[in-house]
Amino acid sequence: MSDDQRLTDASYARDTPALRPSTPVALSVKSHLVEPRRPVTTLMPTTGALIDSYGRIHDDLRISITDRCNLRCVYCMSEDMTFQPREQLLDFDEIERVARVARGLGVTAIRLTGGEPLVRRGVVDLVKRLGALGFTDIAMTTNATRLAALAAPLREAGLTRVNISCDSLRPERYASIRRRGDLATVLAAMDVAESVGLAPLKVNVVLLRGINDDEMLDFARFARSTGRVVRFIEFMPLDASGEWSRERLVAGRAVFDALNAVWPLEPVDEPGRVAPAERFRFRDGVGEIGLISTVTQPFCGTCNRLRLTPDGAIRNCLFSDEEHTLRDLLRSGCTDADVELVLRRAVWAKFPGHAINEPGFLRPHRSMSMIGG
Repeated sequence: MSDDQRLTDASYARDTPALRPSTPVALSVKSHLVEPRRPVTTLMPTTGALIDSYGRIHDDLRISITDRCNLRCVYCMSEDMTFQPREQLLDFDEIERVARVARGLGVTAIRLTGGEPLVRRGVVDLVKRLGALGFTDIAMTTNATRLAALAAPLREAGLTRVNISCDSLRPERYASIRRRGDLATVLAAMDVAESVGLAPLKVNVVLLRGINDDEMLDFARFARSTGRVVRFIEFMPLDASGEWSRERLVAGRAVFDALNAVWPLEPVDEPGRVAPAERFRFRDGVGEIGLISTVTQPFCGTCNRLRLTPDGAIRNCLFSDEEHTLRDLLRSGCTDADVELVLRRAVWAKFPGHAINEPGFLRPHRSMSMIGG
């Protein structure tokens, strides 16, 4: 499809996800999940910030440093995952170079993901190298199975905070969902992370109907008793086994209703904030939760993220198969200007929405662990 075709009203209507449903009174938050504007111009800018044709400025870069993981979560990886040869992954010099160019284009936040980023050797050194580039926020999403020993070195190297994935507070169920690992290890790592200053600590929970959705209140109590922000994430069509279905998805709205009925919630209003999670505090002032309703209430309208995959491809959306390859360019003696042009083209090519709720939606060929969360 040509750029001109992509920018027509017809393609805009086709690719734009359904607008957010009317917000009930109980959920009286000023939504940041707005509809993208129509294309502001058909000419890609060659200077200034990384902006797409709908006016969204991209200042958040998600860098997946490995497709490997020491767990096999049922909603992410299959037991027989095939990983890419190590030589196909970007080395740290290449990652640092892309990050440096991105920083020069106005990117201020980095999030390191995987797979599981802490299984990559030398990750502390990578954080130190990225920290020297002047980013205001360097975060990491981790399963925390190796975090306790690395928390202090990572903090000293420049990591600012961590999001920890934890889908059950019941040891046997945790082991069943993750197919590996130990809940006690993860809970202990949370304590260590906070003790060295990796805060605020966020806990990511993917709810699966009939598997762990009966723990919503348990996680709310956990948020209230620990002060950690628990974020409930909708199950997305990015699992390696291809078993995703709407029947297994627990909508963010259902989570809100369940928690609000026991402990009334109120929105955390942050004018101008751009983030995937809607934040709510408990009205009695004890604790906070977040809702990431990627499927049922898309936040594409304010998306400011682009992703660098482990093998060096730039993706402007989790749910698009369109990629802009950097690895071969980096290994062929390119200039920083060449890297900049790829980043600009990737962002400029971004569609207004992920189209999950459209009839013609096709699942991406690559799963979450191969792309990076």
